[in-house]
Amino acid sequence: MEQRHAGKVAVITGAAAGIGRAFALRLAREGAEVAVVDLNAADETMDELRAINARAASFQCDVSDPDQVARLGDEVENEFGRCDILVNNAGIFPSMPFAQMELKDWRHMLSVNLDSVFLVSKRFVGGMRERKWGRVVNMASNSFGQVAPGLTHYIAAKGGVIGFTRALASELGPEGITVNAIAPGFTRTEGTLNRPPNFRGQTSEQLYGILADRQAIPRAPMPEDMAGVLTWLVSSDADLITAQTFYVDGGLIRAS
Repeated sequence: MEQRHAGKVAVITGAAAGIGRAFALRLAREGAEVAVVDLNAADETMDELRAINARAASFQCDVSDPDQVARLGDEVENEFGRCDILVNNAGIFPSMPFAQMELKDWRHMLSVNLDSVFLVSKRFVGGMRERKWGRVVNMASNSFGQVAPGLTHYIAAKGGVIGFTRALASELGPEGITVNAIAPGFTRTEGTLNRPPNFRGQTSEQLYGILADRQAIPRAPMPEDMAGVLTWLVSSDADLITAQTFYVDGGLIRAS
């Protein structure tokens, strides 16, 4: 595989499993050094990275906690020296009817899915500005354009991610830094497979099929689909691409 990210350091949050793990492996295969960040231990991701002889290190961090993010930045810079590529992938995805939602549920969702994007970006973008080069990729969701009951707090947070992406891109573009978002469909991962049925009683397996039937490409999105978009977005081939949200959902967005 072409080593187009050789000499770059990528920081990926939520990289212990699923899409984040696919991101880490894809960038490492293309030459990047990888900081694997997650609230949980990332042993399996690290084992796979070692198997391909990647330079990588793991860091446990609650990315919604300002103090932990500050410490993360110091630890990453001590290990790798810098961050060239930042992927804000950490997130949660609980389903809850609005009638049952309390302020604590709302705030928890926004702290993990939106505040963390601000906190981690704030910590690492300064170094990118000094070097006049950087890539920031935030994870949004195609649910922002879908009919998705039970996800009011989630969709609000992901809408915020899209707005943050566009606004930050405007500020950082003149300094050689691009900021984009990837909006996956309901992706087949360990996390979604292990989710309990939603408040309508639908299992993840049922939802994969229901959504695939509405897509132009009728199959469930996979983590590797997201990784293919990511590796292009953070490459020199995408130097003029910024402030964009890329929907990777088999064309489901066209049905919204």
